[in-house]
Amino acid sequence: MTEADAANRPQDPEAGQALAALRALAGPLFDALVNSGVAVTVTDPRREDDPIVYVNAAFETLTGYSAREAIGRNCRFLQDVAVDRDTVSRIAEALARDGAAAADILNRRRDETPFWNRLNITTLRDDSGAAVYRFATQVDVTGEYADEIVVEHLRVSRQRLAEAQERLRVAQAIAGAAGAWEWDIAAGTLVADVRFANLYGLDPVAAAKGLPTSTFFAPVHPDDRLRLKIAVSGALHGAEVFARDYRVMRDGVVHWVSARGRTYLDAQDQPVRFSGVLADITDQKRVEEQLLMAQTAGGVGSFEYLSGYGTADVSEQFCRLLGLHAATSLPVRTINALVHPDDPLIIQGRDGQHAFGPAFHEFRIHRADNGEERWLASRGEYRPHGAGGVSFIGVIYDITSTKHSEEQLRMLTETLEVRVAARTQERDRVWNLSRDLLHVIGPDGLYRAANPAWKTLLGYDQADLVGAAAGSLVHPDDREAALERFVILSRGEPMDDFDCRMRAKDGTYLWVNWTAMSEGDAIYGIGRDVTQRKALEDQLRQSQKMEAVGQLTGGLAHDFNNMLTGILGGIDMARRRIAEGRVGDVDRFLDAAMQSGQRAAALTHRLLAFSRRQTLDNRPLDVGALTVSMEDLLRRTLGEQVSLRIDVAPDLWAAVADDNQLESAILNLGINARDAMPDGGELIIAARNVHLADWELASSDHAEAGDYVAISVTDTGTGMPPEVLEKVFDPFYTTKPLGQGTGLGLSMIYGFIQQSRGHVVIDSEEGRGTTIQLFLPRHQGDMEEAARADDAAAAPTGTGETVLVIEDDPGVRLLVMQVLEELGYRGIETADGRQAVPILESSRHIDLLISDVGLPGLNGRQLAEIARERRPNLPILFMTGYAKQAADQAAFLEGGMEIISKPFAIEQLGRRIGEILQRGGL
Repeated sequence: MTEADAANRPQDPEAGQALAALRALAGPLFDALVNSGVAVTVTDPRREDDPIVYVNAAFETLTGYSAREAIGRNCRFLQDVAVDRDTVSRIAEALARDGAAAADILNRRRDETPFWNRLNITTLRDDSGAAVYRFATQVDVTGEYADEIVVEHLRVSRQRLAEAQERLRVAQAIAGAAGAWEWDIAAGTLVADVRFANLYGLDPVAAAKGLPTSTFFAPVHPDDRLRLKIAVSGALHGAEVFARDYRVMRDGVVHWVSARGRTYLDAQDQPVRFSGVLADITDQKRVEEQLLMAQTAGGVGSFEYLSGYGTADVSEQFCRLLGLHAATSLPVRTINALVHPDDPLIIQGRDGQHAFGPAFHEFRIHRADNGEERWLASRGEYRPHGAGGVSFIGVIYDITSTKHSEEQLRMLTETLEVRVAARTQERDRVWNLSRDLLHVIGPDGLYRAANPAWKTLLGYDQADLVGAAAGSLVHPDDREAALERFVILSRGEPMDDFDCRMRAKDGTYLWVNWTAMSEGDAIYGIGRDVTQRKALEDQLRQSQKMEAVGQLTGGLAHDFNNMLTGILGGIDMARRRIAEGRVGDVDRFLDAAMQSGQRAAALTHRLLAFSRRQTLDNRPLDVGALTVSMEDLLRRTLGEQVSLRIDVAPDLWAAVADDNQLESAILNLGINARDAMPDGGELIIAARNVHLADWELASSDHAEAGDYVAISVTDTGTGMPPEVLEKVFDPFYTTKPLGQGTGLGLSMIYGFIQQSRGHVVIDSEEGRGTTIQLFLPRHQGDMEEAARADDAAAAPTGTGETVLVIEDDPGVRLLVMQVLEELGYRGIETADGRQAVPILESSRHIDLLISDVGLPGLNGRQLAEIARERRPNLPILFMTGYAKQAADQAAFLEGGMEIISKPFAIEQLGRRIGEILQRGGL
């Protein structure tokens, strides 16, 4: 009778029902196991005493009992009288607790011959989780128990294997994803149960009826498919055991599965079936990966050891810490051989006598790969295992750096007293021998200690200083700055490179450079005598100033001599022609004199701009609109070889500046850029909003931290070397050929920006071009439209209006009076305030006051105040060649006041007088 016949023959009605129920519950897996040649029994735990309800033919062969003799009885009828009762109890406990058990037990056949039976029992449950059957396999392993020593080793090994298998089974049961398949090799069909179909994403009905065997590989991940095909091929060609973990793709999601199976042979030892089970282990793989990443990232290696065994299960990081090749298990002897002879072993308790509970110890190893000595620590827990055994699960990690730090700390502690004494001597030596002033100041600002250098430099003993206020010796002019530094130190911030004058005991002052810091409740300072350095710095500044003055006066003398020659020569030639009666070409000489005079006026304006003394009409200014309006002028000036690009930020702020001066500055920079690009190039003029901090304005005279409008002019020209960059803002300094530049362009721009409380930055590199940035302060408020006079319009004539003129220069006074007379006004001439005040305080009618700003005695602005007291609506026109107080028109002028700069043309003066009087008469 074949296995198939035995499996299908009726044993009794109950057995038939059980067989049908098992097939419905387990699918093809049940038939595969029944026909596998392994003895199988099925019991029913729902019935009293858990009786046998089914046995297969292999059971009959193994025990000698027929199915009819076995069914209805408890399995213990097979037990030998010498059976180990502890083993029987452990089986019962495991079944009650876990529903599964594995053990080797001594049984007796029907012919009374004993044999060792290896039992593997599994509980089958219905959909509600209730136990319905217990499925057991039995194998005769008597041969393994021939030698007692071998028997014991095999027993423990089998026990560990059974536990591992049980852990896998429990994991699969928890995952709820176990499925079974049967591969008919001859027919080329694959039959699978519902769980297999769900794992593979198949139709359960189609899977139960049978599918092509290629279905087994269809959803497998491409990277695992070839490896799986090779393993299955081996099974199909006779390899009895098949075990593989691989990935399957289901609905675009990757799942890990674990497949375990075997091949069944026919009577001729030819493979006929390939059956097995499949479980979802995705969560297990994820946990393993996370654990591996955590161990690797943290440098922690894990291991597990069971007493009585010669190997330990280890992680990859464990091997890496010991300098060994990666492995999953290592001989205990190999692991412990790396430990330093004087230190405890990594794996202890091999005799099973170790105390239970947490354990920690440190040890040294010599790495297996390079012999390097490293300190490691082991931490874990000893637990009881089996009959008197001990298991240890723990980790190791590297503590070499910690040990080195501990050793350094120990050595430091041992030598601390010696080092403290040595340092104290060194400190005292430095304190006493230093030529610099050393002091300690308390939080109350009083000296606590001072070194002997105070006596040498300033004549004070320590007794003179202790208890005195730290600022009492500082020069009165430096005391405010010193107090600011003390506040900084009180906040815990360091201070360095501060110069102040200190009073010596004899009343003289020395310059001292201080560096100090606060620590605890004291301020520690060190001061160095820099009096000689200060004297040398003053000499250097004076030398540089004289050099600059020499360069300035030389340039002025050269240019003004040329201009005066044109003026004097032109006037002299005109006089000669008039005296001779040859008046035909007099205009030519007068025009030459006029041009020289205008050049002289332009030069004085440039000098005032450089010296930041020019009169500026600062007002809110739309820098973007001004820059764009200059585009046509700049393109004509640059020529065709230079391309122009203007880039103005859309949200550009308004600035505060003189628009005429800014136009002149941009045009000058454009001309300089053009001259730096003889072969052509690109000029970029950009405007944007910026915020500048104090440290960015360190080189500026008046600019303060805040918002600015930045105008940058960038060219792609020849650039400038460092030695030229140092002098670009010096007056009369130029690199252009003789006759092509005055050397005042950049100095004028620099002076204008500084006078406008702005900032200038120049960045240039030889061969790579130049960028000059002009920073003008942002205007806070609304823009106001200002009407500009038409310089080309003719001067209006008067109707006898009275104008009071105050001018100390007779020539200028004569000129102004003549202009008034020719334009139809009635002028009152005065030379100073002494003459003008009585007129202003009288009841005499005056329509306009014209006054020079710089007058002897009362200046023009003071006279205007006097005039406004009696005549609050009197319009006033100031004239100035240069007046410091009139440099900023917005601050100098009030309503109804205007200013005109000397020298001015007659038409310009007449036009301004007429416009003022017209506005006053509206």
